[in-house]
Amino acid sequence: MTQEKRLTERQIKFAELLVYNEGRLSPAECAHQAGYVTRPRQAAAELRKEVQEKYGITFERHLTELAKLRDDAMKKGAWAAAINAEVARGKAGGLYVDQKLIMTGSIDNLSEQELEERMKDILKDHKDIIEGTAVDIVQEESETPKNLKKLN
Repeated sequence: MTQEKRLTERQIKFAELLVYNEGRLSPAECAHQAGYVTRPRQAAAELRKEVQEKYGITFERHLTELAKLRDDAMKKGAWAAAINAEVARGKAGGLYVDQKLIMTGSIDNLSEQELEERMKDILKDHKDIIEGTAVDIVQEESETPKNLKKLN
C-alpha cells in the first residue's frame, strides 16, 4: 500500500499565492514569497509541472477540450455556452487581454458648481469640434518650410 503524497507547507503557500494573486504576481514571485528564496523561478516551474503531470493538464489538451465543448454546445443550439467556450479558448491562447482601469477621480464627488465649470471648460476647449468649424492643416510634400536653407 503506497502512502499518498502530501503537500509541504511551502507548496501549499505557493499554490495559495498563485491562485489568489493570479495576474498580479508571476509564478516566480509567488514561489519567492512562499519561501523558495534561492531559485524561485526554477521552483515555480517544477511545482507547476508536477500539477500538470498529475492532472494531465496541457495547453493543447485544454484548447482541444474547450473546442469539443464549443462544438457540443453548438450542436445543441446552446449558443451562449458555445460562445463562452470559444472566448475561453481565445483567452487561453492569449488572444484577449483582461484590462482593468482604476479611475481616481469621480464626478460624484464634485459639487453642482464644479460640474458646471467643468462642462463649460469642455465646451470652450472643444468649441471648434462642436460647432463643426475645426480645420485640419495639411502641408503638401512638395512644400518646404521657408526658414530652412539649402545645404550645398
